[in-house]
Amino acid sequence: MFKEFIARGNVIDLAVAFILGAAFGKIVTSLVNDIVMPPIGLLLSGVDFSALFIPLRGHPASIAEAKAAKPPLPTINYGLFISTVIEFVIVAFVLFLIVRGVNRMRRKQEDKPPDTKQCPYCISTIPLAATRCPSCTSQLAA
Repeated sequence: MFKEFIARGNVIDLAVAFILGAAFGKIVTSLVNDIVMPPIGLLLSGVDFSALFIPLRGHPASIAEAKAAKPPLPTINYGLFISTVIEFVIVAFVLFLIVRGVNRMRRKQEDKPPDTKQCPYCISTIPLAATRCPSCTSQLAA
């Protein structure tokens, strides 16, 4: 029973999509942290977004120092949050483009004129050019 469930195409497709999504997430994270944020930080007077935080207790010099303290000091890491929001926007935009492309392909298939019709006598599907139904052998009007 489990083997039949796993062998279904939908489960395998979902697993592949999940793995590709995880890999895509890593690529987007690297894109944001290594490519997008440094120029933005440079434009904003050399700001390093990964180092922006508000300490809620104590006076740590960095997020790493706050986490290393015993007990760890609480901080609001708004720079990391900004980076995560930018990652989300990039992923959402890419998914939007993918869905739009798929919808365009579906729409083109739907716009194609029908090449079959139904026999008025037996309701079977027959080619549009047929003059006689292959199922019930009725003579069809042209």
